[in-house]
Amino acid sequence: MRRTIIAGIGHYVPEHVETNDDLSQVMETSDAWIRERTGIQTRRFADKHKETPASMGAKAAELAIERAGIAKEEVDFIIFATLSPDYYFPGSGVLLQRELGLSETEIGALDIRTQCTGFIYGLTVADQFIRSGMYKNVLLVGAEKHSMGLDFTTRGRNVSVIFGDGAGAALLQATEDGQRGILASCLHSNGRYAEILSMINPGSHGGYHHEKLGLEADFGYESGRYMPIFVTEKMLSDAQLFPYMDGPAVFKFAVQKFPAAIVEVLEKAGLEPSDLDLLVPHQANLRISQFVQKKLRLRDDQVYNNIQRYGNTTAASIPIALSEAWEEGRVKEGDVVCLAAFGSGFTWGANLLRW
Repeated sequence: MRRTIIAGIGHYVPEHVETNDDLSQVMETSDAWIRERTGIQTRRFADKHKETPASMGAKAAELAIERAGIAKEEVDFIIFATLSPDYYFPGSGVLLQRELGLSETEIGALDIRTQCTGFIYGLTVADQFIRSGMYKNVLLVGAEKHSMGLDFTTRGRNVSVIFGDGAGAALLQATEDGQRGILASCLHSNGRYAEILSMINPGSHGGYHHEKLGLEADFGYESGRYMPIFVTEKMLSDAQLFPYMDGPAVFKFAVQKFPAAIVEVLEKAGLEPSDLDLLVPHQANLRISQFVQKKLRLRDDQVYNNIQRYGNTTAASIPIALSEAWEEGRVKEGDVVCLAAFGSGFTWGANLLRW
């Protein structure tokens, strides 16, 4: 049976370390306040003018390709997951291709926009391509540059203290070894709660969804067929161009769906939580990871967390954590590893693999 393996893994994080104390200089917060609510101590911020999701993704990708033992020209498909793309369009996948010097190969590049679950969705899609034999070497990248779009004032602290920048990458190949590779996957979503964790503007909705749902919102749209409404003065003056999150609502939903997805892929493979060698959860909030660990009765050595150092890097968080775990010897051949995520949409899912 043909299965998909992670042949190479790599990550990149910017040099600049932003501490909780640094943030307390620009907003009303403190190291104790942030640690208590999120577990985060530091995060990395990219250079505003010299680093982008695509450029950071390329550095992580080069490492993953090298560790897979192939030439970069052998990559025959790219999947790029991000919620903070270099441009509104085109997607960052083609920019990554250019960064890697692969434009002349003219391989396909697919962008995934499922936010925190981007790597899970991307890995599941890549698995289908490889199992079908359509592609041999799929490069999957998750990269984020949140620091360019956060509200660094007291008004935005509930969101802004959580996020960091970085990139992770995996080079995926086929194996005929029935004991290795991706054993099971699951993908889910519930759009009923889309606005609870979202960045509404700029966008093309024109207020449609808010009106349909009966939500109060005044975006200051001007009348007239050809009046520009993508960005308005009111959006700027009312700080409507920043991410929004109803933290308690997200937490409540996440602690239900996170463990459910993990159990689902374990059951598909005929395994139990006790069979896991390592769970690598999306690094959303240390409290969520600890809740999931307790619910599944997992030991500390069965769960890998690095949100303390990097914050929430959404689509990049799982590959960064997986790469670090591999470098530390926490992931070895034959280990049963579960990757799981929950995020905006709401979307959630998991992958189970034998390394």
